[in-house]
Amino acid sequence: MAIAAAVILPLGLLFLLSGLIVNLIQALLFILVRPLSKNLFRRINKEVAELLWLEIVWLFDWWANIKIELYTDTETFELLGKEHALLICNHRSDIDWLVGWVIAQRFGCLGSTLALIKKAAIYLPVLGWSMWFNSYIFLERCWTKDENTLKSGFQGLNDFPQPFWLALFVEGTRFTQAKLLAAQEYAASAGLPVPRNVLIPRTKGFVFAVNQLRSFVPAIYNITVAIPKNEPHPTMLRIFRGRSSTVHVHIERHLMEELPETSGGISQWCKDIFVAKDALLERHLAKDTFGNTDCHDFGRPIRSLLVVICWSCFLIFGAIKFFKWCPFSWGEIAFCAVFLLLVTILMQILIVFSQSEHSTPTIKESPRNSLEEKLLHI
Repeated sequence: MAIAAAVILPLGLLFLLSGLIVNLIQALLFILVRPLSKNLFRRINKEVAELLWLEIVWLFDWWANIKIELYTDTETFELLGKEHALLICNHRSDIDWLVGWVIAQRFGCLGSTLALIKKAAIYLPVLGWSMWFNSYIFLERCWTKDENTLKSGFQGLNDFPQPFWLALFVEGTRFTQAKLLAAQEYAASAGLPVPRNVLIPRTKGFVFAVNQLRSFVPAIYNITVAIPKNEPHPTMLRIFRGRSSTVHVHIERHLMEELPETSGGISQWCKDIFVAKDALLERHLAKDTFGNTDCHDFGRPIRSLLVVICWSCFLIFGAIKFFKWCPFSWGEIAFCAVFLLLVTILMQILIVFSQSEHSTPTIKESPRNSLEEKLLHI
């Protein structure tokens, strides 16, 4: 309760009020600018969206002081943010998406990051709405319904005016021990490599993405996220509490043109990547590092701090002017109290929404065919 009163409530007010202003600007741009020029809308909307998303980056960088150590070769590091890319990442942490946002911000791609995300996220006030304006692709996790959504979403990126990063979590769900046990059982029964640190990728969506994007997206970034053994696992709740940590991120760049031409070959390529990713994570567990790859520490830029300071000053000034202009009655005070309560509840929902699922093994109830359907297909 103390956390809700001292931290979540003021940060929630800042995020909600500034977010509603950003959403309103995005809606006006969508109505007035997009019919005239889709690319002009995207360029302006990128900057507007960052006015909201940088607040979350500020939580990560300045409030919680979480450090990212980026492991990649020099050539890849120099190309980050300068080309379209399809990102595939393990989904181990509650905040993998936020780690991606922070890295994208460092390389100028925060406002042009995209992702395949479950449809329920579109109903999240402020954040979900801003994602919709930014062309995130919302899925129902049913292939017959999602195929056309994916096709139109990918085709709509063909003329994207800035370098974009499209994130695809091919494991299809967050990593939990229960899901790992199910994946291990299926792998053992099917004669596949048994994973220890990842789930078996669902390749149908990845194959479809590659076939749709390979003509204009030059690279795939294979991203692996790991937490050092002596560091606490960051979560949204820990971030709100201002708890620091360190995250290791390994990026490996693959040329899209080097992937196989057939769907079966693309699928196997993805499976092989995750076998290698599993081995990489195993080595990280043993050595607490990603090995001989160059480590880049890119600090924490001041832009997100300036955005939060500016929003705070603007909203405080606006609130003072409003209270002077409109003295409150008891009924209006009660309305404000209810509003603050709703803000607190909304922030709690956002925290819960970001948390990993807590599940229990159901292996005995899941025959092999059912496991195969769950693990290998969308």
